[in-house]
Amino acid sequence: MISFLATLGTALILIVPVELPDKTFIATLILTTKYRPLSVWIGVTAAFFVQCVVAVAFGRLINLLPHEITKWLVVALFAIGAAILFRSARTSDEDEAEADAAPNAVRTGFRAIAASFLVLFAAEWGDLSQLLTAGLVAKGGNPYAVFLGSWIGLVLVSGLAILLGRWLLKHIRLDVVRYVAGGICAALAIVTAITA
Repeated sequence: MISFLATLGTALILIVPVELPDKTFIATLILTTKYRPLSVWIGVTAAFFVQCVVAVAFGRLINLLPHEITKWLVVALFAIGAAILFRSARTSDEDEAEADAAPNAVRTGFRAIAASFLVLFAAEWGDLSQLLTAGLVAKGGNPYAVFLGSWIGLVLVSGLAILLGRWLLKHIRLDVVRYVAGGICAALAIVTAITA
């Protein structure tokens, strides 16, 4: 049970800073300017659920490879995540401008839930959270704990985008958060490479 909780906590702690400056946060923020917040949250939460299932399954498939190859694939996943975050830290001003320029027509109902699901479902393919989730499972983490920690982290980030998004964008620079998250991924890549 302690191992399960530790793995869940690790996934949660790693996913939140990776996703906070990501397109997931911005997309959710923009969706709340078009649709009711609860509809957006239901749609994105469902999309995250499906994407976490896919990521865990991918991590399990990586685990079927020889142990040495698995270790280096995990290093590559973390290194790619760090590189993407460092590169995207330079473009954070464009993301902030996109969020500020979003229109304000509000729609409700199933259409809003479906639109939110589709936007986030498409945006998450190959996303950092998916790579990180797969990497944690491939590294030997309990797949159920990694799934739950990753999904809760994504749900929290989308909730923050809905509740505090505009305030956060005004007070916390996205490039700083992206550099911190990139540093976390780089550290994971280095630690994994050293232990490989």
